[in-house]
Amino acid sequence: MGALNAMAVTPRARAPDGVQLTPQQIRNRNLRNIAIGLCVAFLVVLFYVITIVKVGPAILHPEG
Repeated sequence: MGALNAMAVTPRARAPDGVQLTPQQIRNRNLRNIAIGLCVAFLVVLFYVITIVKVGPAILHPEG
């Protein structure tokens, strides 16, 4: 298992200067992160609405 850990690539194993992103790449990354966040938020709202629609009537009219 020690050999496996030694082979693992971690951020610390990179060169000290790292990768320098251009301002355009940083802007694109930020826009991509915003788009992903909006998609996740949309899915959360969609699942919530679907759950309320499917379970809602059963809660309002319990059997028994």
